[in-house]
Amino acid sequence: MTIVITGATGQLGRLVVEALLEQNVPAGQLVATGRDLAKIEDLADRGVQVRSIDYNDPASLREAFSGAKKVLLVSGSEVGQRLPQHLNVIAAAKEASVDLIAYTSIANADTTGMALAAEHQATEVALRESGLPFVLLRNGWYLENYTEQLGNFLHHGAVLGSAGEGRVSAASRADYAHAAAAVLLGDDQAGKIYELGGDAAFTLAELAESVSAATGQHVAYQQLPAEDYTQVLVGAGVPEQFAQILADSDLGIARGDLLVTGGELQTLIGRPSTPLSIAVRAAAEAHSAATA
Repeated sequence: MTIVITGATGQLGRLVVEALLEQNVPAGQLVATGRDLAKIEDLADRGVQVRSIDYNDPASLREAFSGAKKVLLVSGSEVGQRLPQHLNVIAAAKEASVDLIAYTSIANADTTGMALAAEHQATEVALRESGLPFVLLRNGWYLENYTEQLGNFLHHGAVLGSAGEGRVSAASRADYAHAAAAVLLGDDQAGKIYELGGDAAFTLAELAESVSAATGQHVAYQQLPAEDYTQVLVGAGVPEQFAQILADSDLGIARGDLLVTGGELQTLIGRPSTPLSIAVRAAAEAHSAATA
């Protein structure tokens, strides 16, 4: 059985390949794909098939998917361009007559009003209309969305946002990767929809408390109107359109759009998801070592 992982040169896709190898999938049955193959030369050295693809290049997708039984479509990173890219992937998977295509969507895709969800929602529709056997991995927020900002939190002494008292069910990339691996290796997955998120949801005020506890520096949560938060992000160098999307996502958190219940992530990975406190502590230790 050949499994193709798209986006393997990125963070989530790479972790999925590693998770499959941990499950003793023969390296030769895995196809790791992406644009910059230099990033996965080490996987080739371990026997993984490595193929170049570009979501904007249908020919590269058709070649990479040749002989595939299952494909993991890791959603593209170019907001605003993702739908046509995903349609190219779906078309190539259909031409290859794959047995299953798994797609990394967004939590609560059928009910959320977040702007970031629009391309995910359209991709889910395209999958349903394709006739392909598919499974949806509706991933919640990454813990890394926050832990990678630790330096900024400490610099400003604050976690800024527009999420109010909304709770977010975040988990680590590795958690989501292990869930994807479990689905790719599971039987009878076609038609299933997994709502995936961390076991313990938290508010951004609780995030700030966790940062304070891990670093010994007081960090508070500062609530801002979405328009003001957008301008803060723009001032920090975030392109305005994406800054608006991020602020809108915080409004989604305030509504509960990224709150996931049901424990499906824990069930798939066979263990509790990574706690916020552990992720923040690891980030704090890394930050301290880097700035020592």
